[in-house]
Amino acid sequence: MIVDFDPVALRIFGWPIHWYGLMYLVGFVSAWWIGRLQLKRPAGQGWTAIQVDDMVFYGGLGVILGGRIGYILFYNFNVFISDPLMLLRIWQGGMSFHGGLLGVMLGLWFFNRKYRKGYFTIVDYAAPMIPLGLGCGRIGNFINAELWGKPTDLPWAMIFPAAGPTPRHPTPLYEALLEGLVLFIILWAYTVKPRPTMAVSGMFALFYALFRILVEFVRLPDAHIGYLAFGWVTMGMLLSLPLMGVGVLLLWLAYRKR
Repeated sequence: MIVDFDPVALRIFGWPIHWYGLMYLVGFVSAWWIGRLQLKRPAGQGWTAIQVDDMVFYGGLGVILGGRIGYILFYNFNVFISDPLMLLRIWQGGMSFHGGLLGVMLGLWFFNRKYRKGYFTIVDYAAPMIPLGLGCGRIGNFINAELWGKPTDLPWAMIFPAAGPTPRHPTPLYEALLEGLVLFIILWAYTVKPRPTMAVSGMFALFYALFRILVEFVRLPDAHIGYLAFGWVTMGMLLSLPLMGVGVLLLWLAYRKR
C-alpha cells in the first residue's frame, strides 16, 4: 500500500479543512464523551457534566499550545528561529505529545484552581479521556504520510512517498493502536473499581512511555535530529524515559499511601 492521501478533507468557501485538524477535533469530542461516560462510574462521584465540559476546554487549550510549543522546543527550534510563523501552521503537522502533556498538566492546574478538587484527583479523572484522542492524532499523522518507520518486508509494510519507494513500518498506525486503543482499554478496565489517588495517572504515564519506547525502535527519528546515541536512542525515547519513571513513582506513592 502507498500512503498517498489528500491532506485536505474539504474546502469551505475556498478555505481548506485538513484531515489533521479534523482528527484533533474528533479527539476532543472523544475526550468529552469518555469524560461524560465516567460520570456513571466510580471515578465520577462528586463530578458534574459542567465540570467535565470545563475540563475538556482547559485540557484542549493545553494540548494545542503545549503540543505545538513542545514540538518547536524539542524537535525544530532551529527552523523556528528562521521561520517564526511556522508556530501557527499546525495543519502541516508538528505536534509533540510530551509538550502537549505538559500543556494539559498546566491546563488542569488552572482547572483545579477553579474547582479545588485536588490536582491528582483531576488528573486521575482525565487520564482515560486522553488515549483515544492520541490515537486520532496518530491517524492524522498517517494521513499526512509522516513519522514513518524503518524499512521492513512484513506483509503490512507501506510505502511513504516522501521516504522513497522502500516499504516501511507504518509506525503512526502502531502508535494509534498502542497509545490510543490499547492504552484506553487498559485504563478503562483499571478504573472499573475505585483506585487510590495517583494510581490512574501512574498507569497512564507508565504504559504510554512503554508503548512509545517500543515503537521508537522501529520508527525513524526526524532527519534533522537523527539518533542521539548508540545508533538507536531517539528523542522520543529520551523524553519518554522520565515519564516512565514518573509513572512508577506515582503508582508506588498511591499504593504506599493506601
